[in-house]
Amino acid sequence: MKLVGLISDTHIPSKAKAIPNEVFEVFNGVNLILHAGDLTQLSVVDELEQLAPVVAVSGNMDPDEVRKRLPKMNYVTVYNWKIGVIHDPGVFMGTRRMKTMAKQKNLDILVFGHTHRPSFKRAEEVLFINPGSPTNPLPPFITKPSVALLKITKENIEPEIIKI
Repeated sequence: MKLVGLISDTHIPSKAKAIPNEVFEVFNGVNLILHAGDLTQLSVVDELEQLAPVVAVSGNMDPDEVRKRLPKMNYVTVYNWKIGVIHDPGVFMGTRRMKTMAKQKNLDILVFGHTHRPSFKRAEEVLFINPGSPTNPLPPFITKPSVALLKITKENIEPEIIKI
């Protein structure tokens, strides 16, 4: 089994001075960390890499320094599961665009951010998951910071949203 930590919308230092310690506790022992954008500082990647390799993308609030280093969309394969990571897949336009993107890219999982609200949904054999934000959760649906974990085996993907 592989354990993958999911995080998004950290907004360091505008929403918090640092990544909350609870993130490091939850991610202790993960094999990989996926950051779905709006880091706002590259040091976020450096800090998370103390725990595991990080695959990150840039978001709409990231400065040029971050956008030049990180792509808008990235991919990783765990076992035979293809995972896409993007900040804003057009979630406010409905899930149709997200489903089309996942199909075109042949994804099994699409990790995204932007809304600051944790969620996961399976549609057309694809898992769509947003870990929320560990530093700036948005009401009205949730008021607690969050991250997520994916427990991945060759046969199965098990998502878990974790409020911190």
